[in-house]
Amino acid sequence: MKLIFEGHDYRYAVEQSLLAFFPEERPVYEGADPHTAYVRLAVDGPAANASTELAMDGKTAAGTSQIDISGAEDEYERERLLQRAVKLSFFEAARTLTGVTPAWGALTGIRPAKLAAGLLEEGKSEAETDRILRDVYFVSDSRRALCLPCAKAGLEAKQGLKKNEISLYVGIPFCPTRCAYCSFVSNSVEKSFHLVEPYLQALLAEVDSASAMVKDLGLRVKSFYMGGGTPTTLSADQMDRLLGRLREKFDLADAVELTVEAGRPDTITAEKLAVLMKNGVTRVSVNPQSMDNKVLAAIGRRHSGDDIRAAMELVNAAGFPHVNMDLIAGLPEDTPESFRRTLDEVLAFGTDNITIHTLSLKKGSRIMLEGTRIPTVEEVSAMLDHAAPALRSAGFDPYYLYRQKYMSGSFENVGWCRPGGTGWYNIYIMEELHTILSLGAGGSTKMVDAERNHIERVFNLKFPQEYIQRPEKIEANQAAFRAFYQQI
Repeated sequence: MKLIFEGHDYRYAVEQSLLAFFPEERPVYEGADPHTAYVRLAVDGPAANASTELAMDGKTAAGTSQIDISGAEDEYERERLLQRAVKLSFFEAARTLTGVTPAWGALTGIRPAKLAAGLLEEGKSEAETDRILRDVYFVSDSRRALCLPCAKAGLEAKQGLKKNEISLYVGIPFCPTRCAYCSFVSNSVEKSFHLVEPYLQALLAEVDSASAMVKDLGLRVKSFYMGGGTPTTLSADQMDRLLGRLREKFDLADAVELTVEAGRPDTITAEKLAVLMKNGVTRVSVNPQSMDNKVLAAIGRRHSGDDIRAAMELVNAAGFPHVNMDLIAGLPEDTPESFRRTLDEVLAFGTDNITIHTLSLKKGSRIMLEGTRIPTVEEVSAMLDHAAPALRSAGFDPYYLYRQKYMSGSFENVGWCRPGGTGWYNIYIMEELHTILSLGAGGSTKMVDAERNHIERVFNLKFPQEYIQRPEKIEANQAAFRAFYQQI
């Protein structure tokens, strides 16, 4: 669709609205396209007036929105309100043209719970917040029922934080094989086994320098998360060396949780689990994504449902306080019926934390490159519509959620837990409540000054070989981290 703007350049805001209504369309800014959207914005004193005119397949529709911006406390708030006006005008036009209201209504951002939390912090009651989500943003009943509990969990997490607390992330960018849906910087161990040990040595050096920096700045680690890739791609000895060094260099005494992704069942052994227990890990995450063998084969997994069952026997026998399992709705070859069977079996494992992702159609994934057939939006909706009541019936509540670009049906990813099973790191990072210091290739460090509502980011090099060969990038990132904290 050709996007033509007047009075603004809010590309991201409009593109997200476009994807919500027209997932097959892609934004076009140069040249011609038979589908067009004219999106205008004019500011007249305290009023921001936005209008959208859509033309598609011989049909036209228009939408308008007016928002009072006089109460904006700073430029950031003013920009947020202007973008809201633009998005609401596009939403009205698109809804008129299609006759469809997306599940999340006019909300297009990554963190819908953050909006709800902000309303609650302003003094709005839960009922008032619910009405705003319904009447202003047109959020469906089912999504409001997700949003409000997650907003309350975020506020609870925020109240438990101190100014000098941060979270620590360590990335292991290796997997046994690359999944068809994956666009992360993760390397198949089959092709890059020779890099694993040099990578570990470079990571240990970063652990040493980062821990000294954290100590000098008087910071404390509130939560720890090791992800990837698949961390349990490391051998038991390599994992022991890494976790041992982390415990030696960082003071983890105040950490509320230590989580390690044991994501792929084909990397889980009793020996590795014993190493995790020995080093104080309180949660492991086993991520089968599906229990259906046909689906597993379609996404490039070299394990079966039986391998997942055997891995969970080992995990349950190891005695971890908390266990998470990840599933994805919308995978190739999946159906609502097979997804339901998968969820029912995962619930029977007795884990206290389950994350239901929706497939995100990322550009670098094999699914997009090969044009693999995936379930329809209606089928994905049926999967999610089964998941929520099934999880609630089993004693789970939603505690964090986020959305991604190119997500099937413009739906969401939701973390569910039983009482006491909250994954605090997930809330901290998704609601941007405090700093996340990220170590390893592809690491994205997010520095948060909550009092000023100010965030800065620095990024480690993406690829393991670059990360190994260019330690000066780590030094530059740590200098930026120091400078940030010396200013607050």
